[in-house]
Amino acid sequence: MSYSADQDQQLKRLRGELDAIDARIVQALADRLRVIGVIAAFKEQRTDQIRDEERERLLLERLSAQARELRLDPHFVTRLFREILDYSLRRQQDHLLARERGPDQPIVVAYSGAPGAWGHLAAERHFSARSGVEFRPFDSFRETMTAVKTGAAHFGLLPIENSTAGSINENYDLLAQMDLALVGEEIQPVDNCLMAVDEVPIERIRRVLSHPQAIAQCSQFLSTLRQAQLEAFANTALAARKVRDDQDITQAAIGSADAARIWGLKVLARDINDQKENFTRFVVVGPRHLPCDTRIACKTSLIFVTRHEKGALVACLNVLATRDLNLTKLESRPRPGAPWEYVFYVDFEGNLKSPDVEAALKELTAHVISLKVLGCYPMGSPRRPTPDVQET
Repeated sequence: MSYSADQDQQLKRLRGELDAIDARIVQALADRLRVIGVIAAFKEQRTDQIRDEERERLLLERLSAQARELRLDPHFVTRLFREILDYSLRRQQDHLLARERGPDQPIVVAYSGAPGAWGHLAAERHFSARSGVEFRPFDSFRETMTAVKTGAAHFGLLPIENSTAGSINENYDLLAQMDLALVGEEIQPVDNCLMAVDEVPIERIRRVLSHPQAIAQCSQFLSTLRQAQLEAFANTALAARKVRDDQDITQAAIGSADAARIWGLKVLARDINDQKENFTRFVVVGPRHLPCDTRIACKTSLIFVTRHEKGALVACLNVLATRDLNLTKLESRPRPGAPWEYVFYVDFEGNLKSPDVEAALKELTAHVISLKVLGCYPMGSPRRPTPDVQET
């Protein structure tokens, strides 16, 4: 499309205005982080929780109302500020945790797949407040964990459940097998896309590659591709790489928009999840337990085997309930070498340094054959829908 000389000048001027606005936005973010740093130093002298969820709720409601007044999309504004608030919280948490771990050193973070995998994006999000981080891909979840165990990586990201497709049993079993500690979690939004080597009509796709969890998360969309064969792949980004390498226009992959960009693919359809609110919970594994400051909202994860007697599991859960410890996850897996016996995985809100948690763990030992603390770590953001999109 050609422009006249006057139009070229006008376009140049408008783009200059955009550049100036963008620079002010970046400066405003830098100013906000400077204030966050002062607040973090101030909170270091206090004993209350660093996160104020009520203040966050009121702030988002106020910004949503302001967006409507300015004829902006409230959903876009609240989503944007959720990212800003999450990053600010990470900076404050990192300020407190740095006192116990010492100054930041270069670290290697392992994840399964290839650049653009959801594990890669979750790792980048989780360690965004730290400098000197190298993200290193491995071919499988087991290799990711092994890298941490052998010292090839300092930390690893492991997906263990999805809000649509449920638990990833393979990785719960890995947590039981390997002597590693949970030191964090990340709740990663998952917006799956269908991608191919060219912008071909979707009805021409004959083969779709992706991880089984991603396929399960997009079952309704995939049911409309009646001519396409579904093929399980080890990882979403590896599937994208395979499609790029094969250069077959009838082949597609499901994964992140970042994977499409990294591997040079065209996005044929966006947001193909069965559920709009689709999240994967990743845990961060490390070689040893890390202390969690009591001013940070924490979660504790356990593995235990109950006695083979009536009411054994209920007795264990009652121990947590009587101390008002909020149970956030209960998972069972077959106990190796013991048919019809199970290993239970439990997550609850609470810090190992809390007297209630200490008392609960002591009492639990009377009801179980074995008990292991996987870790105590800062809770990830709950990723709840923003106020303006909640249904009434």
